Amino acid sequence: MGLDINGPVFFTSSIFIIVSITLTLIFREQAENYFNEIQDFISNTVGWFFVLCVNIFLIFVVYLAFSKYGDIRIGGKDARPEFKTLSWFAMLFSAGMGIGLLFWSIAEPVTHFMTPPLAAGGTPEAAQEAMNFTFLHWGFHAWGVYALVGLSLAYFTYSHGLPLTIRSVFYPLWGDKIYGKRGDIIDIFAVLATLFGLATSLGLGVQQIAAGLEHVFGLSSGIVTQVSLIVGITFIATLSVVLGVDKGVKFLSEWNMRIAVVLLLLVVLLGPTIFIFQSFVQNTGNYFYSFLEIATWTESYTGNDWQNAWTVFYWGWWIAWSPFVGMFIARISKGRSIKEFILGVLIVPSLITFFWITAFGSTSIQQALVGDLSVLNAVEDNVATALFVFLEDYPFAVALNVIGVVLIAGFFVTSSDSGSLVVDSLTSGGKIDAPVGQRIFWAVAEGTVAAVLLIGGGLQALQTASIVTGLPFAFILLFMCYSLYIGLRDEHQQTEERKTQKEWESYEARVADIIKKRNAGKQSPNL
Repeated sequence: MGLDINGPVFFTSSIFIIVSITLTLIFREQAENYFNEIQDFISNTVGWFFVLCVNIFLIFVVYLAFSKYGDIRIGGKDARPEFKTLSWFAMLFSAGMGIGLLFWSIAEPVTHFMTPPLAAGGTPEAAQEAMNFTFLHWGFHAWGVYALVGLSLAYFTYSHGLPLTIRSVFYPLWGDKIYGKRGDIIDIFAVLATLFGLATSLGLGVQQIAAGLEHVFGLSSGIVTQVSLIVGITFIATLSVVLGVDKGVKFLSEWNMRIAVVLLLLVVLLGPTIFIFQSFVQNTGNYFYSFLEIATWTESYTGNDWQNAWTVFYWGWWIAWSPFVGMFIARISKGRSIKEFILGVLIVPSLITFFWITAFGSTSIQQALVGDLSVLNAVEDNVATALFVFLEDYPFAVALNVIGVVLIAGFFVTSSDSGSLVVDSLTSGGKIDAPVGQRIFWAVAEGTVAAVLLIGGGLQALQTASIVTGLPFAFILLFMCYSLYIGLRDEHQQTEERKTQKEWESYEARVADIIKKRNAGKQSPNL
């Protein structure tokens, strides 16, 4: 099978991951407390920095979409999209939100409803506040981070012919020095952020699959089952990785979306249909109305730490996951204009996410408000069971639960295999088609990291891994904004200069033609 790697990135990342896994397994009892202390320290110290960063990223990409750079086409003016728009949306949504959305679409709104940051718990005001913050965590800010990284990578790869790695984004600032040590350091951080951010999603997905199997079929949902599921699903993901993007990831992503649409339609049609549409309109309106307030809220005057386990965790998670999702989106986005790319990545997935959260989350809250506390109790007892308890109130509950398990497994596979392709590209110096053996190595590594984090501390470990790896990468993304701006500015200036040169040459040609005709007329014997 052979190797085709960038040695410093591949071996440094591999050694760090192996050491982390080994220490977590050796000091398993102390690991959970250690993860908890790290998360509290980072959240209390630099939580405000995460809040500031994600707002900067969103403002920046929206500016680019409506600026003079919006018409620049990724890959050059003659480039055209490789994938149809529907397939494009399916792949980026599967990579960007899949497992996490299934895990939290009920659990988070219900948790916020019971213990909101500001309102009194269990009230209609708490219900609206719960939806506002859930939309905040899963909406435009998350996709703004993905859009920044995806656009940067796609632009410098397809428009400038640079390798598909994070280091390439800094070419306007460093030039050929990106191929040296500083570029290696950037890519190492990207690999670690991707591995641990992805492990968070995979860990959440496995917990939910195990809970679903226990709830529906009576199987144990303990750590042995969870690790066994990781092994089995990682094997399937490995097969998909071997097949590549078109035959593997694209195929599974499209089927994931079909199954997700079926589940969503069944929930809407068999559930409180009118209420779901009413609350979707109200939830979206309230989210926009309170957007600036909740997007910049940092608990400055309350003295609480509610944000540590929620907003700060999410911002760290999205930033840590951004190299993976961004690079994957970049690979499938050649030929689209910057405006089309940004608005497509921001608007469509966000609105779909809002409707999904409304259908599952708002309906669960409505049940609690009228006295049905089954979902609320499930969230308190075991967050991973919330989806399956929710579906119990529907006709054909067993079938719906089976669909839910299959969908979670499908998102697990697409996240794992697309993540493997991304990490493989980072550690091979930006090569899109590296040897199969390397893809298999990283598919197995992702599953192993997820399993070890679950063994060493469960959900707390998963959250801490995202925040810790997201912090240094937040600084990298800030520099990425500046570097991308420089690259687009220079291209626009060159385009304008060429346009001015052509106009001047055309003007000179017309003047020369007029002079030539005039001179020819003076020499005519008829004059």
